[in-house]
Amino acid sequence: MTDSRTTQARGKRRRLIESAGELLHRQGVAHTTLAQVAEAAHVPPGNVYYYFKTKDELVQAVVDYRAAQVHQVFSTFDAMEATPSARLRSFLHNWSDIPDLIASQGCPIGGLCAELGKQDGGLETKGTELMQGILGWLTDQFRLAGRADARECAIALFSGVQGGALIANTLRDPDVFAAHLRYLEQWLDRLIETTDPPDLVAPPNPPAEPAGT
Repeated sequence: MTDSRTTQARGKRRRLIESAGELLHRQGVAHTTLAQVAEAAHVPPGNVYYYFKTKDELVQAVVDYRAAQVHQVFSTFDAMEATPSARLRSFLHNWSDIPDLIASQGCPIGGLCAELGKQDGGLETKGTELMQGILGWLTDQFRLAGRADARECAIALFSGVQGGALIANTLRDPDVFAAHLRYLEQWLDRLIETTDPPDLVAPPNPPAEPAGT
């Protein structure tokens, strides 16, 4: 009986966290209430306070849940891909699975970090931790790939993903995000092949010299 009750409690808590994550993604921290989360999770409103005393506690649990998901994805890449370049490509391919979500609601990671940056009471540091975790893994991959400027490459790659997500969401166009990811993969291929950091936008060809000079 105890095991059954424990399993049910964990199930309710997870439903609350997942429902809160979806609501935070759609409407932000300020506009999300515990009552809305309870309704979305099909949990009696009074039960919410058994698991989370305040909304801040629930938001922190959402961030921890997202961080655990990110860690699991990175662990899968580490186990399945033999080279850092392959792991970095898998990172981009992972985003290519959700262009419709990106176009309609924005990036769940970037949006959450941006929302947390507007908060206080310690929530702002949770977004920093989440972002640093992603950049840290990307930096490790670029360093293993032989890049002396690994941190800069990591920031450039993730900035490219987040910028593409912002534009696709603003235009409500998933094709914009998909095309930008393909461009980033080409940029990544050039980056890994050379020790000189290429520009994110290729410079124009120099003008031809006039004849007779």
